[in-house]
Amino acid sequence: MHDPRLTAARGDIAAKYLEGKVEAAHFVEGEVFEIVDAVAPLRRSPGSDAELMTQALRGERVTIYDRNAEGWAWGQLDSDGYVGWLPDAALAKPGAAPTHRITAIRTFAFGGPSIKLPPVETLVMGSAVTVTREDGAFAVTGEGWHLPKSHLAVIGHRETDFVAVAERFVGTPYLWGGKSSLGIDCSGLVQISLNAAGIGCPRDSDMQQVSLGQPLDPAKASNLQRGDLLFWNGHVAIARDAETVVHANAHHMATVIENTLAAIARIKAAAGELVAIKRI
Repeated sequence: MHDPRLTAARGDIAAKYLEGKVEAAHFVEGEVFEIVDAVAPLRRSPGSDAELMTQALRGERVTIYDRNAEGWAWGQLDSDGYVGWLPDAALAKPGAAPTHRITAIRTFAFGGPSIKLPPVETLVMGSAVTVTREDGAFAVTGEGWHLPKSHLAVIGHRETDFVAVAERFVGTPYLWGGKSSLGIDCSGLVQISLNAAGIGCPRDSDMQQVSLGQPLDPAKASNLQRGDLLFWNGHVAIARDAETVVHANAHHMATVIENTLAAIARIKAAAGELVAIKRI
């Protein structure tokens, strides 16, 4: 059975590459666009009140298969394959290939080479930009934005410790479907942190549980190592060491560092047992 989160197919329309694999009235090639908003919502259905499934960051590519008259576009993200509805206004024809990614959890884009100028945009970790030149302490993009060079790295740069990336999000508000320092959920924290280290990662915790790492005995949660992933039904946390985890969670409505055994007991009472531990 095809996972609708990752399958660009509906009863009325589907991606051409799925022809012969799924049933649909029409199959279309789709058209590639670029995300031009800093953070764009990808929703379950076409409406601003629909469930936020995930978010797309500036510079990401998305293949669009359908549009409606209300300003929504249905497509599939190139980065992790997620399918849903995006605001049409967040899309543009692709420009020059990105050269750099934002490595700070968020940064300001200025209209010129001075931090005293009013920011023209706020960009978040993982966003992709095209740098055309340097101007002192700033990298200048094709739009003329001036970004602090210290907040950028070339495409392909890999952080050495994905857990340290996750720790930088401590205090970030919890947001279902979020994956930025403006709001993040448990699996979004895992995805953005692993991606920063150059490790491919699916979007949702159930997908992560299936595809990431090697399984350990969930009964041996006292023998954790830094970077181990702990899974519950609908939740994931990252081990910092043998005693603590970092995770975005709705109990605290934030990304927090918590004693591991205390977190296991608290979550057990509310949502059930720890079901898996995976070692990256």
